[in-house]
Amino acid sequence: MKVLDLRCSSDHRFEGWFASEDDFQSQSARGLVTCPVCGDPAIVRLPSAPRLNVSGAREPREVARARGDRGAPDERSRDAAIARAPAATPPAGGAGVPVPVAMQALWLQAVQHVLAHTDDVGDRFAEEARRIHYGEADERAIRGRASPEETQALLDEGIEVMPLPLPEALKGPVQ
Repeated sequence: MKVLDLRCSSDHRFEGWFASEDDFQSQSARGLVTCPVCGDPAIVRLPSAPRLNVSGAREPREVARARGDRGAPDERSRDAAIARAPAATPPAGGAGVPVPVAMQALWLQAVQHVLAHTDDVGDRFAEEARRIHYGEADERAIRGRASPEETQALLDEGIEVMPLPLPEALKGPVQ
């Protein structure tokens, strides 16, 4: 399994899992790889550091001692060196996180909250918003689709509405 760092033309960054590089290329060419935020099919692979599993590559200490290697520090000096090393402290307040990534995360969080706490009324949005506003239906949070004309008519009637573009990829389960 290959984990690839990807980016769409709107600079949304995400990760994709593929059986191989060829699998990614094939799916991308067929338009199957799209941005989970905006649905953009123009996806490019970003350079990423390979994951190296070096724990199995180290020679056991006993084997090195049996060969007579003197270059490796013994257990006590290694522990002492670790104890003297300054601890790495993460930047306060997420200062090391690039703003676009942080904004994407906040936007995704907001969208997921809206999806989890509203009823989707689809194309009946304007009609249902009026029913709720005039007390003909129980008050609840709704979402749906309305034309620009319907949206303006709702605003003219004093019914507060707000457009929030929801990518199709987020309307289903997000892995």
